[in-house]
Amino acid sequence: MSQSQRRFGHSTNLVGLPTDLLGSACFNDYPVELHISGAREMNRNLFEMLSQAESLDEAGDAFYKYMMAMFGIDPEQMEKERAAAAEKGVTRRRYRSSFLRLLKGWGYDSNGPEGAVLKGWVESRFGLFPTYHKAVLDRLGNSDWAAYVEEKMSSRFHNNSIYTQLDMVYEFCQWALARFAAPGASHLTLFRGTNSFDEHQIVQRIDKKSVVMRINNLASFSSDREVADCFGDTIVTAEVPTVKIVFFNTLLPIHPLKGEGEYLVVGGDYRVTASYF
Repeated sequence: MSQSQRRFGHSTNLVGLPTDLLGSACFNDYPVELHISGAREMNRNLFEMLSQAESLDEAGDAFYKYMMAMFGIDPEQMEKERAAAAEKGVTRRRYRSSFLRLLKGWGYDSNGPEGAVLKGWVESRFGLFPTYHKAVLDRLGNSDWAAYVEEKMSSRFHNNSIYTQLDMVYEFCQWALARFAAPGASHLTLFRGTNSFDEHQIVQRIDKKSVVMRINNLASFSSDREVADCFGDTIVTAEVPTVKIVFFNTLLPIHPLKGEGEYLVVGGDYRVTASYF
């Protein structure tokens, strides 16, 4: 089965649109608002609090503190718990999964275990299969797919409601884009440098520079073309729907991707231009 014929993903998702439509170039050209079912409804107090913020920095700080308290991932709190456990003679450390740990792992290697969990979350919430994780994933059930599934389901990361944490990050990102970062914008122009088209395969050639490219179900882009140039000789330029942005570099006051100007983007078929820098 060719890449262009292969279905995008599962028949169901948590955003209320057919997965084939969500992954299509048509959707990316003409996006509609997306929400993960139940995420905002279960956290009404958070969004009521955010509505009082007067800047993105203020909102980001409030969201960060809310997440630290809600999921017990504040570094100081965790250190106190470890000290209390040590006093009781308990030496085994309790590991709590954190969205910050996943972002840090993604920054090191998007094809590492943390990257698999993030791609698994996109698969679960948006229905889109990954197209690459350490190798091209062109067949369900083969050894490469089995290796991806093993990493994405690792018990090391699947505690502390990690998918719920990521749901909240996505919803906060969407709120922040609409309120402060890109009010009224349906798309942002973003760039990605690449040396290989294994991860993001060409589905259709439109002209000499324009193609329809199937972007991995989660991928990193940059708002700075020069930063993208550091990651490959070919620069892919895409008009990314804001509804497909999961995270961006100024969203939170503390996170491990801040220095790279990075955006995490949900994939699918995009009309892009590809050119040498």
